Amino acid sequence: MNRNILEPTAKAGDARFVSGQAIGSQRKGIKMNIFNRGLNRKLRPTRGQVASICCAILAIGFSLSATARPLLINAAGSSFAFPIYSKWFHAYGATHKSVQFNYQSIGSGGGIHQFQNKTVDFGASDVPMTPAEMAKAPGKVFHIPTVLGAVCITYDLPGIKSSLYFTPDVLADIYMAKITKWNDPRIVAENPHVKMPNLPIILVTRSDSSGTNAVFTEYLGKVSPMFKKTVGVGKIGRWPGGLGGKGNAGVTSLVEQNPGAIGYVELVYAASNHLPIAYVKNAAGVYVKPSIASVVAAAATEAPKMPSDFRVSITNAPGKKAYPISSYTFILVYTKMPKAKGQAIVRFLDWAMGPGQRLTKALYYAPLPRSVEAKVRAKIKQIQFD
Repeated sequence: MNRNILEPTAKAGDARFVSGQAIGSQRKGIKMNIFNRGLNRKLRPTRGQVASICCAILAIGFSLSATARPLLINAAGSSFAFPIYSKWFHAYGATHKSVQFNYQSIGSGGGIHQFQNKTVDFGASDVPMTPAEMAKAPGKVFHIPTVLGAVCITYDLPGIKSSLYFTPDVLADIYMAKITKWNDPRIVAENPHVKMPNLPIILVTRSDSSGTNAVFTEYLGKVSPMFKKTVGVGKIGRWPGGLGGKGNAGVTSLVEQNPGAIGYVELVYAASNHLPIAYVKNAAGVYVKPSIASVVAAAATEAPKMPSDFRVSITNAPGKKAYPISSYTFILVYTKMPKAKGQAIVRFLDWAMGPGQRLTKALYYAPLPRSVEAKVRAKIKQIQFD
């Protein structure tokens, strides 16, 4: 069959990341012996001298304690962004010893909840907070775009390592359980290069409140009104069955363990685990594989009209080169924060807009468009401190 296909022009190198949540460790306190019992009595200091010495030692002790214990910044949310944030925290911490980050990869919904409750210093989400979620927050919120990524379709079919091709309507019907076999005629019609097996399709979805889920369901809701009506759009879907995995890592693991499974994960999770990645037909009718270039192309269509609060969606973007399930991901901060932690977070965010952007491609994320990056830097400068 004749197929309009956009092939990726470049392939990022394999990237490794540690599935951890806290970066760094506390240093041990320093103990000092102040007086020597063998001190010569003739050189015994006066009471005033002893008091001065003690004050000096206490001052040194406090200074050493402050140096030994870095400021701890707690954050939680997106598993979609966890690989790049983990790399950022490590790279930033290597040259900024006074700050330590503890990031919990619990999904965007959990991150928003903890951010609203102020149990973390900042949150992370792959979709903007809704007006209702922002109303529940105890302060005004800034959405800070950090990087762009792709939600890719991956699967486990024995003996098939090549990429499959999906139209939007077929994907929607698979996730509504209207298509239940891999050799369904509609799947076969788009994949004549592969002998599709007579296997049941095992749906793998997110079990937690997830930004990845919100991006994926938003896309399917745009291309299928019936999907929007039955499964719904949001961080939690009303799925017709299948298996549920916690986080992108959980979905990846379930796909790997179940022949016939299909799932949706951030690109780095599929690529780093050597899972096949599907082409998806975009709004221009072109089959596009998720890549840095195709995510950048999706963002480019919206960058000139980016709203001032950055709360934007780029799913099903126009353009022949655009991958249709692309998204920004955001760090959530309050516009006014406690001074010490607020200033530390602002310095980190400013670093993320510079050196941090250069670390994105090794982990299959796309850097922010230059025009958006400049606007984000200006927004960061608006953060105030108590």
